[in-house]
Amino acid sequence: MSHVLWRVSARLVVLSGVSLAACAGGGATPAAAGGARSPMAATIDSIAESRLKTGKVAGMSIGVMRGSDTIVMKGYGMADLELDVPTPPHAIYEIGSVTKQFTAASILLLRDAGKLSLDDDIHKFLPGYPTQGHTITVRRLLDHTSGIKGYTELPGFGAIVSRHLPKDSLLAMFKNVKFDFSTGDAMVYNNSAYFLAGMIIEKLSGMSYGDYVKQNLFDKVGMSDSRYCSESAIMKRKVKGYDMNPDSTLKLKGFLDHTYPFSAGSLCSSVSDLVAWNRALHNGRVLSAPSYTDLTTPGTLNDGTTLRYAKGLSLRTVGGHRLIEHGGGINGFLSASHYYPDDSLTVVVLLNTAGIVAPDKLANDIALAMLGRKPEVDEPFAGDMAALSGTYSGVGRGSPMVVTISVDGKNLMVKTEGDSAKRLRFVGNGTWELDEQHLRFVPGKGGMQLKVDQTYGYSVLGRKG
Repeated sequence: MSHVLWRVSARLVVLSGVSLAACAGGGATPAAAGGARSPMAATIDSIAESRLKTGKVAGMSIGVMRGSDTIVMKGYGMADLELDVPTPPHAIYEIGSVTKQFTAASILLLRDAGKLSLDDDIHKFLPGYPTQGHTITVRRLLDHTSGIKGYTELPGFGAIVSRHLPKDSLLAMFKNVKFDFSTGDAMVYNNSAYFLAGMIIEKLSGMSYGDYVKQNLFDKVGMSDSRYCSESAIMKRKVKGYDMNPDSTLKLKGFLDHTYPFSAGSLCSSVSDLVAWNRALHNGRVLSAPSYTDLTTPGTLNDGTTLRYAKGLSLRTVGGHRLIEHGGGINGFLSASHYYPDDSLTVVVLLNTAGIVAPDKLANDIALAMLGRKPEVDEPFAGDMAALSGTYSGVGRGSPMVVTISVDGKNLMVKTEGDSAKRLRFVGNGTWELDEQHLRFVPGKGGMQLKVDQTYGYSVLGRKG
C-alpha cells in the first residue's frame, strides 16, 4: 500500500510544472470577484503556486478567513490529471485524521446528553474488550494515551484494506495485541482508540457513525459538502486522489475500503465547510462551554506531564502564535485544519496528493505571511552539554524511537535514523526545541532519560549504555 493512513505525517518525521494561471479552479476570492485581488490573496496564490510548480502535487484547495473577512476560498491545480480537470470551487476531499475532532465532539455531545462520562471505563460500553489488566477510560481513547496497539501499524493490516469485511474483523486484528505501554504512561498516536470511540458513539446513539455526525454536527453547522466517505459512491465535485512513486512521480491512489478508517479518518469535506466548522466550533456554536473546554484541554500522563494534544486537536504555536489544529493523511489525500484563537484566523489546506508536499507547512507559511513571526530568543544553557549526549531509545509509533544527541562546538544536536543532525535551541525550563518539538533531559532510575514531545506523541526514551 502506498500511503498509510489517516494520520498526520509531516511533523512526526522531523525527529525523523503546473501553471497557477492555467490551473486555478474557478473559486475566486471576494476581492477577485470585484475585479482586484487583495495583496494577501495574491501572496497566498504565490505560496500555492510554489508547490504546484514542483510537480509533486496535483491540486489543492485553500480556505483562509480572518474574523468575518474571507481572504481566499478557492481551488488550485488539477482535480483530475488524466482528464485535465481544474480543481473546482467547493471541491470535496478525503480529510483523514481531521475526522478525529468530529469523533471527539460527538463523544462530548453524548456526554452532555447524559449517556457517558469521559472517566467511564470503556468496559461499560464495550464489555469483554480485553484491556490486558489496564483500566482505560473514554478520555484515554481521545488523547492517545490508552497504550492499545494501533491497527495501522500492524504488519497484517495492508493485506485487508482492499477487502470489505465487518468492523469486527478489524477489531479482532488488534484487540489481543500486546499494549505499547501501560495506560497513561506515554502517548502514541492511535487509530485503534478512535475506532473504539466510534463504536461507542454507534452503541449509545443507535445510529451509524456517519449519520450521527451528519445529523448532530454537519447539519448543525451547515456543512453541506461533508459526509462519510465512500470508495464506490459517485460524489459531485469529489477530486481524484494521487499517491507518489519512489521516484516522486504521481500515480493513482491505492484502494482503501472505508470500513477501516471509520471514526479515525473516514470523513470527506471541503475547505469552505471546514472553515465554517472552525468558526462555529471555536466560537461556542457547536458544544457547550464545559465540553469545548474539555475538547481543547490537553491530556495528562500518569506522572503529571501535560501533553500538547487534547481530544482530536493539538495545541502548539507557530511563529509565537497559539494554534489549535489537526491534520490528516489517507491514500491520495493530505489535509491541515488550523485555527489561531488569538488572531481569529482560520487556515484550511486540502491536497489531493499524498506525497512530499506538506499541507501543514503550507498552512504555516500562509499564517506567517499574515501574522508575522514573533522574535525567538535562545536562553543561555549553563550546564554540561556533553553529559546529555548519547543514544536514546523507547516506544514510538509502530517501531521504537531512536534519537542520538551530540555536541558540535557550542551547539547541542539531535539526529534520528535517516535524517541529518539538527541544532536544538534551548528555551529554558530544561527544554530544548526543534521545529515545535520539545525535548527534556531528566535523571531517571536507570540513568538519563529523554522526554520527547512531538505534539502528536510523547515518548520517554532511555539512554543506551
